[in-house]
Amino acid sequence: MSRKTLELNQYYQKYVVYNNVQEVDVMFECYDELKAFISERVGRLRSQKNMSARDLSLTIGSGETYINNIESGKAMPSMEGLFNICEYFKISQKEFFDDGTEAPALLSELNAECSKLDEKALRSVIEIVKNMKK
Repeated sequence: MSRKTLELNQYYQKYVVYNNVQEVDVMFECYDELKAFISERVGRLRSQKNMSARDLSLTIGSGETYINNIESGKAMPSMEGLFNICEYFKISQKEFFDDGTEAPALLSELNAECSKLDEKALRSVIEIVKNMKK
């Protein structure tokens, strides 16, 4: 996990503890960085699923503009909202905050599928991946 990811995780943990924008403003620079990261991450995950912000909002049980407000930086997700977003994309909160992973939902899906393979098949997958990187 990168240093930036660790810092963002720490910032979010503090945000969750305070869960109050007025108190979080004490960490204004950190909060803005966190807010921008979350906005971008939610937007990228949603785009990878080819889903509208409205549809995602309704699917996770929120109001029509919930995701749009997060992506536009007007709002931050509550802890429950973040759990619902991660659950929908089938990723952990750790994967959500891991900025070293471009497509955490796809990586999670690949991992789930690979866990069903025998050793020979796994070695074949590894070789395919290695060849793709060349």
